[in-house]
Amino acid sequence: MAALLPAEWIKNWEKGGKSEFVQLCRAISENKSHDSMGFRDIQQALYELAYHVVRGNLKHDQASNVLGDVIEFREDMPSILADVFCILDIETSCLEEKSKRDHFTQLVLACLYLVSDTVLKERLDPETLESLGLIKQSQQFNQKSVKIKTKLFYKQQKFNLLREENEGYAKLIAELGQDLSGNITSELILENIKSLIGCFNLDPNRVLDIILEVYECRPEYDDFFVPLIESYMYMCEPQTLCHILGFKFKFYQDPSGETPSSLYRVAAVLLQHNLIDLEDLYVHLLPGDNAIVEEHKREIVEAKQIVRKLTMVVLSSEKTEEKEKEKEKEEEKTEKPPDNQKLGLLEALLKIGDWQHAQSIMDQMPPFYATSHKPIAVALCQLVHVTVEPLYRRVGVPKGAKGSPISSLPNKRAPKQADSFEDLRKEVFNMLCYLGPHLSHDPILFAKVVRLGKAFMKEVGTVKKFVSDRVVKFQSDGSKQEDKEKMEILFSCLLSITDQVLLPSLSLMDCNACMSEELWGMFKTFPYQYRYRLYGQWKNETYNSHPLLVKVKAQTIDRAKYIMKRLTKENVKPSGRQIGKLSHSNPTILFDYILSQIQKYDNLITPVVDSLKYLTSLNYDVLAYCIIEALANPEKERMKHDDTTISSWLQSLASFCGAVFRKYPIELAGLLQYVANQLKAGKSFDLLILKEVVQKMAGIEITEEMTMEQLEAMTGGEQLKAEGGYFGQIRNTKKSSQRLKDALLDHDLALPLCLLMAQQRNGVIFQEGGEKHLKLVGKLYDQCHDTLVQFGGFLASNLSTEDYIKRVPSIDVLCNEFHTPHDAAFFLSRPMYAHHISSKYDELKKAEKGNKQQHKVHKYITSCELVMAPVHDAVISLHLPKVWDDISPQFYATFWSLTMYDLAVPHSSYDREVNKLKVQMKAIDDNQEMPPNKKKKEKERCTALQDKLLEEEKKQLEHVQRVLQRLKLEKDNWLLAKSTKNETITKFLQLCIFPRCIFSAIDAVYCAHFVELVHQQKTPNFSTLLCYDRVFSDIIYTVASCTENEASRYGRFLCCMLETVTRWHSDRVIYEKECGNYPGFLTILRATGFDGGNKADQLDYENFRHVVHKWHYKLTKASVHCLETGEYTHIRNILIVLTKILPWYPKVLNLGQALERRVHKICQEEKEKRPDLYALAMGYSGQLKSRKPFMIPENEFHHKDPPARNAVAATVQNGPGGAGMPTSLTINTVRLEEGTAEETEKLKEKSQGVVKVINKAVNATPKVATSNGNSASNSKIVKEKEDKEKSGKEKDKEKKDKTPAATPEMKALGKDGKDKPKEERANKDDKAREIKEKTPKSDKEKEKVKKEEKASKEEKSKTVVTIIESKSASEKEREKEPSRERDVAKEMKSKENAKGGEKVPVAGSLKSPVPRSETSESEREQKRRKVDTHSSPSHSSTVKDNLNELKDSSAKHYINHTTPTLSKSKEREVDKKDLDKSRERSREREKKDDKDRKDRKRDHSNSDREVPQDSTKRRKEENGTTGSSKHSKSESPSDSPRLNEKEKEKNKSKSSGKEKGDSIKAEKMEKSSSGSKKESRHDKEKTEKKEKRDSTGGKEEKKHHKSSDKHR
Repeated sequence: MAALLPAEWIKNWEKGGKSEFVQLCRAISENKSHDSMGFRDIQQALYELAYHVVRGNLKHDQASNVLGDVIEFREDMPSILADVFCILDIETSCLEEKSKRDHFTQLVLACLYLVSDTVLKERLDPETLESLGLIKQSQQFNQKSVKIKTKLFYKQQKFNLLREENEGYAKLIAELGQDLSGNITSELILENIKSLIGCFNLDPNRVLDIILEVYECRPEYDDFFVPLIESYMYMCEPQTLCHILGFKFKFYQDPSGETPSSLYRVAAVLLQHNLIDLEDLYVHLLPGDNAIVEEHKREIVEAKQIVRKLTMVVLSSEKTEEKEKEKEKEEEKTEKPPDNQKLGLLEALLKIGDWQHAQSIMDQMPPFYATSHKPIAVALCQLVHVTVEPLYRRVGVPKGAKGSPISSLPNKRAPKQADSFEDLRKEVFNMLCYLGPHLSHDPILFAKVVRLGKAFMKEVGTVKKFVSDRVVKFQSDGSKQEDKEKMEILFSCLLSITDQVLLPSLSLMDCNACMSEELWGMFKTFPYQYRYRLYGQWKNETYNSHPLLVKVKAQTIDRAKYIMKRLTKENVKPSGRQIGKLSHSNPTILFDYILSQIQKYDNLITPVVDSLKYLTSLNYDVLAYCIIEALANPEKERMKHDDTTISSWLQSLASFCGAVFRKYPIELAGLLQYVANQLKAGKSFDLLILKEVVQKMAGIEITEEMTMEQLEAMTGGEQLKAEGGYFGQIRNTKKSSQRLKDALLDHDLALPLCLLMAQQRNGVIFQEGGEKHLKLVGKLYDQCHDTLVQFGGFLASNLSTEDYIKRVPSIDVLCNEFHTPHDAAFFLSRPMYAHHISSKYDELKKAEKGNKQQHKVHKYITSCELVMAPVHDAVISLHLPKVWDDISPQFYATFWSLTMYDLAVPHSSYDREVNKLKVQMKAIDDNQEMPPNKKKKEKERCTALQDKLLEEEKKQLEHVQRVLQRLKLEKDNWLLAKSTKNETITKFLQLCIFPRCIFSAIDAVYCAHFVELVHQQKTPNFSTLLCYDRVFSDIIYTVASCTENEASRYGRFLCCMLETVTRWHSDRVIYEKECGNYPGFLTILRATGFDGGNKADQLDYENFRHVVHKWHYKLTKASVHCLETGEYTHIRNILIVLTKILPWYPKVLNLGQALERRVHKICQEEKEKRPDLYALAMGYSGQLKSRKPFMIPENEFHHKDPPARNAVAATVQNGPGGAGMPTSLTINTVRLEEGTAEETEKLKEKSQGVVKVINKAVNATPKVATSNGNSASNSKIVKEKEDKEKSGKEKDKEKKDKTPAATPEMKALGKDGKDKPKEERANKDDKAREIKEKTPKSDKEKEKVKKEEKASKEEKSKTVVTIIESKSASEKEREKEPSRERDVAKEMKSKENAKGGEKVPVAGSLKSPVPRSETSESEREQKRRKVDTHSSPSHSSTVKDNLNELKDSSAKHYINHTTPTLSKSKEREVDKKDLDKSRERSREREKKDDKDRKDRKRDHSNSDREVPQDSTKRRKEENGTTGSSKHSKSESPSDSPRLNEKEKEKNKSKSSGKEKGDSIKAEKMEKSSSGSKKESRHDKEKTEKKEKRDSTGGKEEKKHHKSSDKHR
């Protein structure tokens, strides 16, 4: 500190220093602003002055003079001076320098006139006083002071209270105990007490103790005693009161002592009025804080031990010992615990409302330790009651309830009562947090808090709305924004209170269902995310936070085990009540255990669901949370250990979900959101839950095992679906489906779920399916798809038009932006179109009230146009522009937007259900036991249902008629066929039929029905024949790429297609009526615009039967191929398909037998390996055997009496090549008649062997194998068929009905590969010849045959030239698109003009009559043979019908148009002439025959060699693709043209009659041997060509493979 007295002043003291010092002292004294500062400064100034004197810098008289001048500046200046002397006295006494001590003594002596003796005697040391002469002897002075102190402070006065002074205390008690109600005040009484103390010499401490005792006994007089004690305390030391109270508490601290509550109360009131400090009193109370902490820990350990005991399995012998030990422990516990004075004081504080002090006591203890003692919890609850009272009265009391008001505390220092929610946050929430789970002691307060929460949530709702409205209007309105922020803070506080107080308290309550419902009243205002968060905390954390809750959890689990062990279907009610009771308080723990049991034992599901009817709303909500938590359990595997099936726990949980959510009003949002989140994460396992929920809640069932009756019912209206469409009669789904709908719409989950499922279908394969087993991937794909179909079905039947249109975007947005697959996108949009059209239609009907049917139809068509026009525009973006060359967007949209409901009315289904109801009503009438009122109700129900069904049928009938009218108008614009009909059919199958037929079972039926409908409507440019042919020919890859359920649907589709075909096949009348003159059965394809017309172009009935046989054969071949692959998917899928098509296939005995053998083999092979395949095969095998009696021999299936001669000739020429049909329709019959039963058996045996070889070959050459299914053997068949067709037809006529019914050799077709030795073939030919010679022939027949041969030769002579020319051009056709086809057409036209403008039919179309000319038979035959060997491009649409072939097909049609056609009348005339002439010449011709045959053979072999390599290549292209030709060449030498020649020769030999039999036989033998040699040579050439092609044709092959895939 800087010196106040500079050294200059001392040096120049007399000159100016003295006056400067005086001025300084005056200045310090006058400065009043800082009193304490002035005191210190003056002290320092005087000290420095005195110190200079002591050091000798200043004389003592100079100092005493100046001190005399400044002494009057302050009143306390003498005292300050005495203090300075005192300090200097101590300092100088310690110094060794005597001079300084002398200077000090002189200064004090000089100043004695300034400071009084008394003051100096107080301050200075006795020795100093002695040296100053103020006292005589310092020693005596010390002794005297000690005596006085002892007398003052330590000597007690001996009062004889009982004898001498008792009147004083009696008066004191009388004074304090008098009636205080009058004007008596504490001041008055205090004066009296003082007088009594003085008069009777009472001990003041004892008096204070008596005042406290009286206060204890008269607690109601707070207002009197508190001021009295406060005033009295001014006379005592502050600590006295605390010590007296502490002494009182100590008195009761004996083990047997009990502190009276009155003492606690007095202490509490004194604390509240701050008369004592809590810290001072707290140390006097027992037990110590350490003891409390120890006790708390001990409680936790005990709780854990109890839990361990409950979970332990105790054997019966140990049980008795355990019980005895427990009894002893309980007895020990019953001994009263020592009094806890801290808790007693705490209770008293709470009762008087001193929250501050109470809080600080609770903070000293472990959490919830204090409130775990009931009295404290109750006291705190009471305090909260009082605090919330005004707010509760204002907003919390339910309407109509009176309630009992609670008066406020008289104490003004108690917490302020809450008038607003903001006030709650200040105090009440804090109090509740200290209460924790012990709010359970006061259910009424629990209810109040919950109601306040509810009221707050209501207010939050209005504030949010208000704020959002205001924010839009005035951005500057800050106060409202503040309100919103305050509300958010309050809301988070409310959530905390719920988490820490309400839910734990509910756990400790005794099954109080009302509390649970009350709590739900508040909870339902929270979003489910908050609720589930709270349940999660409650379940996983809260129970571990407190020893009581730990015990409760263990007891709940124990009780739950007890109930679940005894739960059965029979005791559902009593068990349900017990479950209900237990669930009111501890739902999370109970449900967790129940769900764990359900996951293990699925037979518990039904009884558990039934037993949950006694739950409260809150419990149902908790159950929903527990289910989601169980589903999301990361520790559980969703697959079984074999990795091929979904885990049973997941399946059990899913079906439990469905049942529970349907039966009880549980909120679904959380579960649905969970499924959506799982889909977002690319996991589709949990779709199982959605599937179950929709199935149970909406009654929409998805199953592949539907019967045809059910399927038919599903094509009707909603009522028919509900009655006849499902396995279980799911009734009363109205409420539950409404709940599901609301949940989806409120949380905007309807469309997202659909889109996620649609996207996830492919995700299953490409993302999820990575390392999973193929079988599981298929299952997951099916599950995803089925759930989508089911969910979409639910939305379609439950959403209103507005909802649907508002939520589902347009088709192009769905596909292009959301990347939804087209089939799914249309599936979702379809109901929207239907709704939209019907609402538009209703609008138009209302607007114009014309009732005529025509008017109605017109309005309907108008509404369709309005709705569908934008769709037609939208679909254009879905595919490449090229697509719309063949089919119009209108056709595409129409196909995808209609359903079975629009196309046909299931009358039989309606009749069936109505009859069922009639039977039911009859049964009700006959039932004597049923009470009459129930009878009446049931009958009414049945009648109402019946009326509904009939009404629905009528409505659907009208609707279908309107739709058909609309289609009739549209159909002309459907198929544009700018390229070819073949291309059109490809597009139709690829973009419409195939994607949709595997979408759902009803869609499968729809596709088949739609094809038939397009046929019936006589749609231009639609070839029904082509369409059916493509469907039945190409099934291997389609089947192989299906999942299990898709295979089932594909099977249904084929079944419906076969049903139609079989109907036409069964009866000529039906065929003529439904197909006779329909454009779909035209066999000559002209350029667009020349459609329809000529009867000669139609496929006749008999040829149709051949075609159907060919289809059956193709199906057999594909099936056998799939069964022999050994691939799991192939075998499973084909067995599923075969089972589905069993009603219509196999119909032909030998095909059935072939299948049967193959399936039998599967049964044997798979029995041990793959039991699921074994089961499928066994099932099919059994059903197939039961169908055997209905199968017919092949000749009955398609070999009827031959039709008129001209027709036969036509067939021989044309075959259905032009229409993409095989040129070989009649081959099957030919082969039929070729051999006897024995021969067939041999062939079958061989074919079994050959098939295997072929399969090996297929597998060895993957390029070829992938080309398109049956490629291995199809093209073989094509060649055989082409070559044998002609001779077959001739044999038909010769044999008529006389031919023995030989078993068909279809299996042998295409399977006698190179492995077959040539000798065998020769033998076979011989046998065939022998049989043919045995059959007698009439002259007429022989002549007929010759005539035909002549005609055909002429025809062929013309065609050969054209075909060879056209071949060179056709090589480029592969690269060139349909544009090239038009060029070829022009070329052909120019050739036509050269021939006199004759019209050119296809060289193999089914029926084109030919004029016969009189040229020699041998010439014609020869030319025909040439054609057979070189041309005849097969359009058999074997599995090779892929896109490449389609491109070439139209050109091929024209290339082969070389023979002129004539009208039928001319044909007949020519026939007659031919007949006459042939009769005259028959004998001559027979002689020439032998010569001709030899020539022909020579020519044929030469021409065969001459055909250049590129022409063979071209032939391959025309037959389909290079791949197919390779197969045909490499695997079918046995079917080469030579064989056909032999067969034709045989025909002729027969026509020459029995008499020439032997000679002809000999000739034939020679020829057959030479034929076989030539054949072998022919084979060699073929193989050489093949090798060359192999090197060059690879690229083409690859192209083909790609295109075939595309086609599929």
